[in-house]
Amino acid sequence: MQIYGQTIASRLMLGTARYPSPDILKRAIEASGAEIVTVSLRREAAGERAGRKFWDIVRETGVKVLPNTAGCHSVREAVTTAQMAREVFGTNWIKLEVIGDADTLQPDLFGLVEATRILSDDGFAVLAYTTEDLVAADRLVEAGCRVLMPWGSPIGSARGLNNVYGLRAMRARYPDLTLIVDAGLGVPSHAAQALELGYDGVLLSSAVALAGDPVAMASAFKLAVAAGRLAFEADPLLPRDMAEPSTPVLGQATLGGAALQ
Repeated sequence: MQIYGQTIASRLMLGTARYPSPDILKRAIEASGAEIVTVSLRREAAGERAGRKFWDIVRETGVKVLPNTAGCHSVREAVTTAQMAREVFGTNWIKLEVIGDADTLQPDLFGLVEATRILSDDGFAVLAYTTEDLVAADRLVEAGCRVLMPWGSPIGSARGLNNVYGLRAMRARYPDLTLIVDAGLGVPSHAAQALELGYDGVLLSSAVALAGDPVAMASAFKLAVAAGRLAFEADPLLPRDMAEPSTPVLGQATLGGAALQ
């Protein structure tokens, strides 16, 4: 997976919030094989002690931190948070979120495009949390975004891919752009489906953190992502409206009239 010129071996990215304990977070990261984890500036700055523990985990696992602007509801708030995150985490990568609806947590696409343009001009490498809307995607690309992260379904809903047609259309529109399904995935089969559509990766958070066994679920998602990508590269059979025999009929034995008497 290519992200702003860097090759990332794992196609699974992991959120770091809401885990039962720091030890389980560490073990889940290791089980997932993820090379990138996302973290909110608010979470990191919540307390000095918690911040030190998080950085201990990062150092021990060797993962790359992708700060995000989670919870930002305006362009100004998102831009300011991104600029602060660059100072705190020492990276120009930012997962950009500008939330427009408090119930669905759907992105504010107008604000997202504006914030992307501002941050791109300021030297940021923007990974934009968006929808499958192609017009918004065009505007984001024009604004300098090179990684689009469309939602599968609302954050934390565990409903999987609500609009497979829209996601497939986005993949077809941008064959050379890095596309990562973000939000709404609940079980490993959802992740496999995203990879089967040709998406470069997935970002998970609640699906692992809130599972009964986060470490086991992280392992399951790792396997699902690998299977989904392998299936995509194998050129899967497309759906048909009618049946087609799986066993050839050429050379099939036939019964003559005499045999029927």
